[in-house]
Amino acid sequence: MHSFVYGIMSLVWLSSSGGGAELAPPVNLTLITMNTHFNLSWSQGARHRGANVSFSVQYVPSYKLSMPGTQWLTACENTPHTWCDLTPRKLYFQAIYTLRVRTHRGPLRSGWVLKEFCADKEAALGPPSRVDLAPAGALLNMMIWDPRSSTNGSMKELYPRMYYRVVYWEHSDTRSPDTVVVDTRVNTVTLPDLRAWTWYCVSVQSRYDFYSKTSAFTTPHCMQTEGAVPWWQILLIFSLSGLVGFVGLLVLLSSGLYCYRTAKDTLFPAVTLPPHFQAYLMDLSPGSDAPRLLTPDSESELTCDRLSICPQVVPLEVHLPPLSASTAPPSGLEADARHNRQDSGGSGDSGVYSTEGGSGPPRHCSHDLPSLGTEEPWDGGSTALLEPVSLEQVSLEQVSLEHRGLKAEAAGPWGVRDEGIMDMGV
Repeated sequence: MHSFVYGIMSLVWLSSSGGGAELAPPVNLTLITMNTHFNLSWSQGARHRGANVSFSVQYVPSYKLSMPGTQWLTACENTPHTWCDLTPRKLYFQAIYTLRVRTHRGPLRSGWVLKEFCADKEAALGPPSRVDLAPAGALLNMMIWDPRSSTNGSMKELYPRMYYRVVYWEHSDTRSPDTVVVDTRVNTVTLPDLRAWTWYCVSVQSRYDFYSKTSAFTTPHCMQTEGAVPWWQILLIFSLSGLVGFVGLLVLLSSGLYCYRTAKDTLFPAVTLPPHFQAYLMDLSPGSDAPRLLTPDSESELTCDRLSICPQVVPLEVHLPPLSASTAPPSGLEADARHNRQDSGGSGDSGVYSTEGGSGPPRHCSHDLPSLGTEEPWDGGSTALLEPVSLEQVSLEQVSLEHRGLKAEAAGPWGVRDEGIMDMGV
């Protein structure tokens, strides 16, 4: 049926194009496929090779060709390439499609060239997408990943009876390998009859027997098997483990001892104070002068001696001037006045002066000395020493009153006032 339809389409093309067509159609239409990836390619006619031409590709399900009003679907329009990718068109895998290609150059068109395509029958089968090996003692476990479609699905969904052919051999550089072939439909395989501690290489092929499809073999993947560990390796591993543990224990003990010594030297230093310093610092008796904090109880018992502060006292001397003949005092007073002049070294100066810096008697701070303003008998001397208790207690008024009292006594019973007595200044 399909051949009949194809023949009819060829006759229609011949009748429409005629023998006098100016453009030659494409030649050698070929489909390059892998799983669900489809690519249609062709060659440019020899007569137009190198010319500025373009191509158009269309497709339609073959069963619609016998239907009136069939519309072709465009895959590539006016492309300068000699190939067209049909994968994005998502052609149904088990359906049969009719493809056609023609050449364009300006307003000129060539006739269509037709080609039938069935992906289920004609598409090539790809190898496994991945192969992994893992040692399992003296054997090898192999994991096979299915070929992938254009939508990243497994090709087993399209080929349920697909299986794998596994070829493995012992890796050797000195002799040709002896291969072993194993067919399997599962994705996990354990390779049998292997030797321990030996390198083996594996290659896998996808197969589908209904259309006799076979893929290329995968790149060889090699892995070494394992086995029972020899006694000397066990002994060596045990010895190394013990040595490492012993060294680690020594390091741990050394670190602990160092930390202990550091803490001990810091908190309890080896250099101590002399015994008499320790006894002084540890003396907590009430009479000790060691520094310590005062507590409320100790403050209540704290006693101090009374302290008196006395200012420096400057004794004052009062000198009386000599009396004139007309106003001479009584004999007793005259004698005292002469005595006063003799003590003053014959000087006619009168007033109050300080004995500071002289060789007078030592100064004392005493509360037994008489104060100014008290009436005491004059002992007849020419100098009266006035030693008040405090300089703050002496005032000009008190000195003036004392001076006036002395002048009254000098006047005597006659009531004559001695004009020779001058006011005294401090």
